[in-house]
Amino acid sequence: MKPVELLVCTKCNRADALGDVALSHGTQLYEELAAEPPEGVKVTPIDCLSNCTRSCSIVLRGEGRWTYVYGNLHEGDHPDIIREGAQKYAATTDGLVTWRERPEHFRKNCMARIPPMEIPE
Repeated sequence: MKPVELLVCTKCNRADALGDVALSHGTQLYEELAAEPPEGVKVTPIDCLSNCTRSCSIVLRGEGRWTYVYGNLHEGDHPDIIREGAQKYAATTDGLVTWRERPEHFRKNCMARIPPMEIPE
């Protein structure tokens, strides 16, 4: 199976957060996911995904696969949901997980679905 990458925006700060935080919410989410990465998935910090109004944000991508951008993620509530979704994504050859098989949060908070560089015929 070709490698899969989970990008985590480390600049994200949720709008509902009160006060200053020592580490951005995105950095907290990255650290949680990197401490226990989903099987077969490389977790990578990324500086900014420009999805600030829907933060925290992540991307799932892989060679020859569709790429997905997800938002409205919470660093404390969603790491296990992200791991589940990433493992299902990694188990595909094209990145297409059946809609009903995706975690509910992924179904309701997909910001973009981007085709592979070479679109299969």
